[in-house]
Amino acid sequence: MSKKKKKKKKYRVFWFFVKLQVVFLLLVAMALGWYYFGGYAQTVSALQREARELVHNSDESTFRSVETSLVYDANGTLVSTLKGEKDVYYLEYDDIPAYASAAMVSIEDKKFYNHNGIDIKAILRAAKAMIQNGKVTQGGSTITQQLARNIFLNHDVKWERKIEEIFIAVELEKVYSKKKIMEFYLNNIYFGNGYYGIQAACKGYFNTDVKNLDLSQIAFLCAIPNNPSLYDPLVHMDHTLKRRNRILNQMRDDGSITKADCKKAKAEEITLNLSQKTKNDYVETYTYYCAIRALMAEEGFVFRNNFETESERKAYEEEYSQLYSEIQKSLYSKGYRIYTSIDLNMQQLLQNTVDNGLAEFTEQNEEGIYTLQSSAVCVDNHTGYVKAIVGGRNQNLPGYTLNRAYQSFRQPGSAIKPLIVFTPALEHNYTPDSIVEDVKIEDGPSNAGGYYEGSINLRYAVQKSKNTVAWNLLEELTPQVGLSYLKEMNFSRLDVRDERPTSALGGFTHGVSAIEMASGYATLVNDGKFRAPTCIIKITDAQDNVILETQNEEKEIYKTNASRMMTDMLVSAIQEGTGRGLALSNMPCAGKTGTTNDNKDGWFVGYTSYYTTSVWVGYDMPKELPGLSGSSYPGTIWNSFMEQIHQNLEPIPFLPYIDEQKAPLDDEEYLDGQEVSPQDGVWEPWVPETEEPLWE
Repeated sequence: MSKKKKKKKKYRVFWFFVKLQVVFLLLVAMALGWYYFGGYAQTVSALQREARELVHNSDESTFRSVETSLVYDANGTLVSTLKGEKDVYYLEYDDIPAYASAAMVSIEDKKFYNHNGIDIKAILRAAKAMIQNGKVTQGGSTITQQLARNIFLNHDVKWERKIEEIFIAVELEKVYSKKKIMEFYLNNIYFGNGYYGIQAACKGYFNTDVKNLDLSQIAFLCAIPNNPSLYDPLVHMDHTLKRRNRILNQMRDDGSITKADCKKAKAEEITLNLSQKTKNDYVETYTYYCAIRALMAEEGFVFRNNFETESERKAYEEEYSQLYSEIQKSLYSKGYRIYTSIDLNMQQLLQNTVDNGLAEFTEQNEEGIYTLQSSAVCVDNHTGYVKAIVGGRNQNLPGYTLNRAYQSFRQPGSAIKPLIVFTPALEHNYTPDSIVEDVKIEDGPSNAGGYYEGSINLRYAVQKSKNTVAWNLLEELTPQVGLSYLKEMNFSRLDVRDERPTSALGGFTHGVSAIEMASGYATLVNDGKFRAPTCIIKITDAQDNVILETQNEEKEIYKTNASRMMTDMLVSAIQEGTGRGLALSNMPCAGKTGTTNDNKDGWFVGYTSYYTTSVWVGYDMPKELPGLSGSSYPGTIWNSFMEQIHQNLEPIPFLPYIDEQKAPLDDEEYLDGQEVSPQDGVWEPWVPETEEPLWE
């Protein structure tokens, strides 16, 4: 190459870098302009001042204090208290095993002893993720930042909180030593199930002091705080063990332990020795669940049940689990006042009815838990709020409480037919008098009893719970259409594989819960308008300032007339059909049985104008129970409970439906869900002479 060409090339390279520097300076200038003139400089300066004040006004007692949260029932009776025990089980640094500090540094913050509270590279990675995802994630936090968040901040994920977290972390490093920060951290992080701090967790999970634990057990405990829901050893022991092994590998790689120690610790079997702490009962577990979700919604979290891809589902579940854990922690430290719709008297009645209804079944598993179980939920039809919830038989055993009413999902059998088949069919020009065919279907279902009756009306098909009719109707509607109604009512375990005719008979991939069935049937009696079930009325802070109030908004699922026709047919089902003998003595009622193949699951779901109650009976590990059907144990429990809670209540008939073939043409508005009065000159419903007029 000639000297002239080389000179030109150097010249071009030189000016390229000059231009690059100019562009860079312009970008910096633009960023500074955006920062100052956009008002962000003032915001950031204010956050820095606040961070400095928070830290410099703190002392060691700041890291020991907790506020107790209180839960009340519908009548103002105290239900439970939630209080972390970090003030009771606080450990000084010298009393904390060295393995615990080493484990946390290895897995959470390898540069802990070298940084000034923040890890610049980690923050840049988090910033990049924020730009890519459009929101702040939890990545990039040092141990000091995590401490700052736990003690001084809430679980908000806005950029302002992240900036303040950084400022607080830097100030903490100026005021407190690394040993003190590690001490504060290990005494304040949340280990799940109400345990704040490593000593409280050790007492809870192993019923001993942390000084008595070995390397494997300490690493096991240190696996939990990253995500106390995902790594809860009472629910996901396999997840906890996998993370324990990951921690041990990291400690080995960091030189904190030897290869031999790592191998031995990973091979050790972990056996929990739970303290005799009284377990949360069914009201408490459901209340905490509802409270956490209400606070998540208040933070702007959008709940979903349907996803386009598996990766989309996993991303959602990770975000859900992270925020759920963050807010769950706050229940034990923020001093909330949680006001619920639960009626403790009704709750005790429902629990007693379940226990008495299954008292003859005394078989227990290895943990001493009854093998035959039940769940039941009662919803107030006037408000849509849950009044009572039973997640199993009462045994007063210590440890984790499985609340089957919202945590277990079972096949609903024929109890699903009104929600997925019959009411949707009524919206598609069917009536109780429509003629349908009950005939043998090739490669289709059989009817109970194995016989078929040819041409029958839809009312009779509902009464006798004809499988053939339900199957044909869902094929006509298409399973996608039928399932769409359940999706709109937040049935959470639906699967793409459920898009098949067997769903008409309750043959789902995963199943449904008692709370979902109760809210689904409550939608029918509420003229087709769904209200998401919850027991939370409002939540306040310790000074009674309202944080949130639930609205229980209504969403139309079924048309009014279709819902009323369905109710009328379910009245027939409980009087003359599969639920015969279960009608209440002095209150109009409607209901439906459900029984799965081989008598593994039995359901009864029914309602009055006042309340809807769903009852499930079956084994936790599904197996046949001879004699189990929807009308046997579930129906008996339903009838006994509903009789008791309706004592002294005035009988209220269900609102009648309009026979569209007989109704005048100008009544179409009513058929769309808008009630009109007889004074308008349109159809007037027949009312029994002994009752007050239904129209006002």
